[in-house]
Amino acid sequence: MRAAVLHETGQEKLEVLDDVEAVGFGPGKVRLRIRATGLCHSDVSAMNGVLPQPAPFIPGHEGAGEVLDVGDGVTGLSAGDRVLVCWLPACGACPSCRRGQTQLCLAGFLNAGTPNFKRPGGDVFGFAGTGTFTEEVVVGASCAVPIPDDVPFEIAALIGCGVTTGLGAAINTAQVEAGSSVAVIGCGGVGISTIQGARVQGAARIVAVDPVASRREAALRFGATEAVAPDGLADAKQRVTGGEGFDYVFEVVGKSATARTAYEHTRRGGTLCVVGAGAMDDHFQVNMFELFFDEKRILPSMYGGGDVLRSYERAIALWRAGRIDLESMITHRVRLEEVNDALDQMRTGEALRTCIQL
Repeated sequence: MRAAVLHETGQEKLEVLDDVEAVGFGPGKVRLRIRATGLCHSDVSAMNGVLPQPAPFIPGHEGAGEVLDVGDGVTGLSAGDRVLVCWLPACGACPSCRRGQTQLCLAGFLNAGTPNFKRPGGDVFGFAGTGTFTEEVVVGASCAVPIPDDVPFEIAALIGCGVTTGLGAAINTAQVEAGSSVAVIGCGGVGISTIQGARVQGAARIVAVDPVASRREAALRFGATEAVAPDGLADAKQRVTGGEGFDYVFEVVGKSATARTAYEHTRRGGTLCVVGAGAMDDHFQVNMFELFFDEKRILPSMYGGGDVLRSYERAIALWRAGRIDLESMITHRVRLEEVNDALDQMRTGEALRTCIQL
């Protein structure tokens, strides 16, 4: 079967091969035919080594498709079912799951160390234990979440990561209050979803911050009340909040410098929500006096900061009701053999979300 493979960490290009085989099918597993997958910035971060991932590997974790076969012991799924891929499934038994913090379950991360593909030359890993830049993939049954028939595969794929992450940051983690002021730094797919989440929550002013003009223009269409380049954020803070700072600032880039900027533009007693996934050697610093004196809440948000299954259902309900726009987030559609073009579009900021159709 065909798949896009990164041979070594640090390479910028993927090679589309036709000699890849999905392996590991058996009890508790399902085999999926991927129909659509989104290109998320985390895929690029894994390729360049910012996020740890054994290589060679197949990127992609934001996918949807059909069940081809189910292994022994699998219940609730049958061949032909339409599903989205959950890259961080909950085991239901660990301390995090028992506390209701299923997004912190480590079971899914352990899957990333087990190859689920092979080629004649040896094993191939799937990013985050999945690897959806491929025609077929074998995953644990809990990674395959049934979706209603009226949800297109490309919409379901977005819900599988970017939409759930962004909406959840605003709704679950920060719990944006109606009438509040919000700034969102970084307006790719996750940032746009964060803006939509803040709008759903009733934020009065939403300032989108991004260096790419096309993304700033898109942010206005998705609910931002104004959009500025990074060098315009200080002026926006003055105009919108009288210089006090925003009630909520979302960092959706994954860099300490951006997080520091976000902190400085959050009001005293306000909330900085860190959504971007950054590198292990990139350290965010605050001094002990400002941490105490300003009483700003610093809240990381992992995969939307809540139960992902309920978050999926909420996203579908909001989409059906017309409260969020998911179709327009997909600015580019490509075939698998065009995946490197899609990577370039993401790196330059041209694309909000690219859907790879298989």
